[in-house]
Amino acid sequence: MPKNILSRAHSRNLTKQHKIAVAGVAALGTAAIALSAIPGNADTVTTGSPATAAQAAKVATQDAPLTSVKGPITDRAGTQNIKLDAIAAQKKAADQLVAKQRAEAAAKKAAADAAKKAAQERTAKQAASRSAQRPQMQTVAAKTYANNLDGWIRQSLDIMRAKGIPGSYSGLHRNIMRESSGNPMAINNWDINARNGIPSKGLLQVIQPTFNTYHVPGTSWNIYDPVANITAACNYAAHRYGSMDNVNSAY
Repeated sequence: MPKNILSRAHSRNLTKQHKIAVAGVAALGTAAIALSAIPGNADTVTTGSPATAAQAAKVATQDAPLTSVKGPITDRAGTQNIKLDAIAAQKKAADQLVAKQRAEAAAKKAAADAAKKAAQERTAKQAASRSAQRPQMQTVAAKTYANNLDGWIRQSLDIMRAKGIPGSYSGLHRNIMRESSGNPMAINNWDINARNGIPSKGLLQVIQPTFNTYHVPGTSWNIYDPVANITAACNYAAHRYGSMDNVNSAY
């Protein structure tokens, strides 16, 4: 029994020493590992003092690569660049569209201006052509006639020519002098017409019914008007005798 007690005590003593030795070796190993892991710019660890777990973790954290941080930042920057490129492309396309529309509008305006100018030039040429073709009208002063037998005969002859009524100056003058002696107010109150209530009147002694029937438009309706009387009498003579020139007596 005593032998066994000594053996157990001895065994316990050895075990305690062994534990101390093992602990010392472990501490030295930990210190060595910590020293080898600390970079040049890391906090200095007192020589001979074992490195704590916090220090080792700090060193490990400082020396760890920044890949996990750099990755998301790079990804975000790349996405932002893509968005900026898309916006730039859209703006460029919009600018090109606006430039194209402006160019088309300018081309249309130029074409419209050219067409308008061409139309104006054509109108001007046509007007010039018509002006060249149109004979120049000369202003003719209104013809005047003397207020006497000569003037009355000449005015009547101009009206007769315009209306296609034949007659000559000599034929009119001859018959006027025989019928009224050139008196526009002459009236026959003794012949058959007078007895019938329709006396002959004026330069060529025309009765009222005859004057009304052969009155020439544009002349007076007054039977005593010299020009109206001569023209109506010549119109009657042209229908009955062919011309006043053919009348040499009462008609």
